[in-house]
Amino acid sequence: MADQQTSSFSSRTSKSASGNVVETIDLVKEYAKQETLGPLRGAGRWVAFGLIGALSMASGVLLVVLGVLRLIQNEFGPTFAGRWMSLLPYLIALVVALAIMALAASRIKKSSLHKD
Repeated sequence: MADQQTSSFSSRTSKSASGNVVETIDLVKEYAKQETLGPLRGAGRWVAFGLIGALSMASGVLLVVLGVLRLIQNEFGPTFAGRWMSLLPYLIALVVALAIMALAASRIKKSSLHKD
């Protein structure tokens, strides 16, 4: 009788121990999914909006710089006649592009780059 009780106790203990192991593994899997996939989805959305914004800004700046170039070439065309003077509208457009890039870089907040 004692042997039967011992074997039934050990079989229940092994079943409950294996059940606890399986339950623990399932809990760890669910926790890992919750803590990794959720933030990755949010980061993916953040990156997508950032790329869309960057492409929109880049195309806008490109159009502005090309507009400045064409304005200078059309309005002041005869002024820039000559071998080296024809290069001057392109240099002016380059300076405008660099000024826009400097303005954009100055607007980046240092605190947002180094969050702890």
